[in-house]
Amino acid sequence: MASRLEIGLRPQLPDPAGAGLRARARAYLRLPVEEARVLRVLTFDTALDENQLDFVRQEVFTNPVTELSSFAPLAGQIMPAFDWALWVGLKPGVRDNEGATAIEGMADALGREFGPDEAVYASRLHLLRAPRLTRAGAEALCAELLANPIIQRWRVIGAAEWDSQNGVGLIIPRVELGRRPVVERIEARSDAELMELSDRRGLFLNPADLPAIRAYFDDPRVRAERAAVGLAGPTDVELEYISQARSDHCNHNTFTGRYAYRDLATGQSVEVDNLFKSCIKTPTEQLAAQKAWVVSVLWDNAGVARLDEQYNYAVTGETHNSPSNMEAYGGAITGIVGVYRDPLGTGLGSKLAAGMWGFCVGPRDYDGDLRPLLHPRRLLDGLIDGVRDGGNKSGIPTALGTLIFDERYLGKCLVFVGAVGVMPREVAGRPSHLKAAGDGDLVIMCGGRVGADGIHGVTASSAGFSDNTPAGHVQIGDPYTQKKMHDFLLEARDEGLINFITDNGGGGLSSSIGESARSSRGAEVDLAKAPLKYQGLDPWQIWVSESQERMTVAVAPDNLPRFMSLSTKHGVESTVLGRYAATGKLKLTYGSEVCCYVDVDFLESGFPQWRFEAQWTPPALRGLVEPVLAAPIEADKLILELLASPNLCSRQWINRQFDHEVQGSSVIKPFVGPAQDVPSEAAVLLPRLDGRAGLAMAQVFLTEYGDIDTYDMVAAEIDEGLRRVTAVGGDPAQTGGMDNFCWPSIQYDPKNNPDGRYKAAQLVRACWALRDCCLTAGIPLLSGKDSMYVDGTIADRRGLRRRVSGPPTMMFTATAPVHDLAWCQTLEPKVAGDIVYVLGRTKDELGGGALYNHLGQVGLQAPKSDLAATKALCLAVHQGLKEGLLAAVCLPSRGGLALAWARMALAGGLGLELDLDALDAPDDLGLLGRLFSESTGRLVVCVDPAKAAAFEALLADFSARAVGRVTKGKSLVITSGGQAVASLAIGKMRRQFTRRFGALV
Repeated sequence: MASRLEIGLRPQLPDPAGAGLRARARAYLRLPVEEARVLRVLTFDTALDENQLDFVRQEVFTNPVTELSSFAPLAGQIMPAFDWALWVGLKPGVRDNEGATAIEGMADALGREFGPDEAVYASRLHLLRAPRLTRAGAEALCAELLANPIIQRWRVIGAAEWDSQNGVGLIIPRVELGRRPVVERIEARSDAELMELSDRRGLFLNPADLPAIRAYFDDPRVRAERAAVGLAGPTDVELEYISQARSDHCNHNTFTGRYAYRDLATGQSVEVDNLFKSCIKTPTEQLAAQKAWVVSVLWDNAGVARLDEQYNYAVTGETHNSPSNMEAYGGAITGIVGVYRDPLGTGLGSKLAAGMWGFCVGPRDYDGDLRPLLHPRRLLDGLIDGVRDGGNKSGIPTALGTLIFDERYLGKCLVFVGAVGVMPREVAGRPSHLKAAGDGDLVIMCGGRVGADGIHGVTASSAGFSDNTPAGHVQIGDPYTQKKMHDFLLEARDEGLINFITDNGGGGLSSSIGESARSSRGAEVDLAKAPLKYQGLDPWQIWVSESQERMTVAVAPDNLPRFMSLSTKHGVESTVLGRYAATGKLKLTYGSEVCCYVDVDFLESGFPQWRFEAQWTPPALRGLVEPVLAAPIEADKLILELLASPNLCSRQWINRQFDHEVQGSSVIKPFVGPAQDVPSEAAVLLPRLDGRAGLAMAQVFLTEYGDIDTYDMVAAEIDEGLRRVTAVGGDPAQTGGMDNFCWPSIQYDPKNNPDGRYKAAQLVRACWALRDCCLTAGIPLLSGKDSMYVDGTIADRRGLRRRVSGPPTMMFTATAPVHDLAWCQTLEPKVAGDIVYVLGRTKDELGGGALYNHLGQVGLQAPKSDLAATKALCLAVHQGLKEGLLAAVCLPSRGGLALAWARMALAGGLGLELDLDALDAPDDLGLLGRLFSESTGRLVVCVDPAKAAAFEALLADFSARAVGRVTKGKSLVITSGGQAVASLAIGKMRRQFTRRFGALV
């Protein structure tokens, strides 16, 4: 019997959700909403009788002190004089976490199981008092604020239309496909036919791959073997499998391609073969061979490094750009929950210890000509909510993150997510980082069920965004289901039940089973055994669906009973789909029908390298010059403006929503200082609460340097990442890196991508910098990711379609153990009278920096990094921290020394008196250069005068200039030539720092 339960806060109580809706409606859309109340709606499609329904209403869903609930409409009690009722619910097939949790709670309360045809569906009813709001305005409120038409639907009901007896009615979003699954057999007689099929099915096959695909299925040996199992040409399951595996997202074809690189200034030409191998794999393997603390890299879901003598840590990063660009909340929560499965699926499994995030979006207050699918303000709100729910509801601390605003991300936003896990070095007598599926092991899928959501995620991510981008890959992650699966699999791991584990992420079963079958030399799987969210899915959909919260596990048959017992204990669904078999074949059936029969190594050979032309034009030849600027008499105004600028101001409103304390492991938190309101240089966690070793983590974006030269951009990011983890106590000798590339399309096309050759050259130079700097600094790349096609085609206010390409972007993440938490340090001055030192030389390097960006300039002289010098300095500073010589460590980055000193004063609440003439800098470097140069390799430290001699002796071989002191005053005072060039009260700086987004906290 279907029924609808409505739940709302008592009318005499304030409604925070309603107040938030009113505020956003007025601020975002300028709609005259005077009051709003929000009701939770649960629609039951169950066999419960009236007594059972009323029992769960009272005992499960209603707080009798604060809420009213009823199976009759509540609008008349909650807001009798409403003008509009806006109902918003999920479309059929979209993951409904609230509904799934509701039915689980009902099962516990009633002591009965619910059948596969019973469900609860959650929605919201928004009641508005808004007499001046038109129907068009109410529709706009739904379309532009309350709902996304890709995953949700809505109804707008005026007060005059309201049915007081039935309310919004019974709306049941049950999926009913109403068809029998089929396997399609395909005969593509030419490349043209295969390409047409690819376009029709959204496979995004590369034309260069088509001959290799056809050659395989035309091979006489292959045809004979396939005939023996009843197959001839490829099936739809096989083509979908090839499409997923050969996508740029999964196979990294751009990074493994061949580049004809030419410098247009010198005429020098060079053939670059495989950027991944030459710039990432080979250097990392070389460094790993020299460093015993590097445990496992380049082959698993995450990199593994030593934390201490008993434990390792796993680290990885992902992007979730394409789905987030279409549905921000769903894309972000799926991204963060998805990346959490990578450490869980690394080795024999690791316990999740932390999450990380990074967003690159258009300006939040954008009011220009372009009309992106989601306005940056709404987009950012959804991204924040998604990462918040994905972390907070998983019980995993969100340790750090960063945000960049740039109009070039209007075409496609970037959503970086990262995760850290911790694992004992041995599990059940085996090294925890090793795994392999053995001949005869069972193929088991654990966690969520398979649906049509998430289909073609990796292929859609391997193309730019346009009106033709499929929406089927958008979905909603379920942190609750995944948390249960996480705890279950770790218990199974500790009992030695798991031989192999990996996640069902991009490509779903096709990726997890297709890849694991290579270690066992084959697998046989019956797709009809896969548990489904609803019936009617074709076998190819089951095979490539990216429905979330699923892992594939290899378990020996003798261990199956215990494994399934633990699965039941934790309330996790686990299903045997088949077995690993050393036949050399991947054999898939749907019941008795064979739907895939290919060699397991088919996708590893025979396919051509993608080829790219790369043409580099040096910045001076592109017309870049240093702007001609005369220094002001006082720099106060510039410093205050930079403190208030979108990319440098406080983002407390984001971080305050993320729980970084949930596991009690946070040592250095996202904010530091007595008021906990200034971002820290890096985060430090204690992954093992019974240990002494912490883990420092830092993220770096320096995208604007890439407007001059991407080589300098990447070099500066690595330099800064090393300095950041060093500043908080991390060991620079054990620092690992993670590169996460997001790049616009680089394939040259005279009409659609005329600057493709230049963007390809930018990628080559970025990879060269990655190789050179990591080798020089001894930083192995523990993990990495590349996401190409950061392009979008969007309309402007005239209806013209424009291509908007994002800037070449790489986020560099650095991690390092903190061997003793006593060595941790933060950036704020602690005691008046301490001496302030600047370590490193300040040069004329403002190009691509925050000052020039604020003035609408680019410049020519981006910072040049010397990683050997920086590594040596970091080792010396680390020794100083071990000896207790440093009372604060801050690094100049965006905005140079001026912003570094301002952050120190803000964080500590103490004054600083500083002399620019004391800097190690060229004599002709002017005021602007000394204040705002972004030269790398520098640190600012505070030292107790009693320890100054020891500190200076330790730093005798380095540039270490005493430039001033910490004072009891409440001002930042900077002098030059004996005159104050800046004198800023801390209170005034704080108002500027928090002004832009302060009201959002």
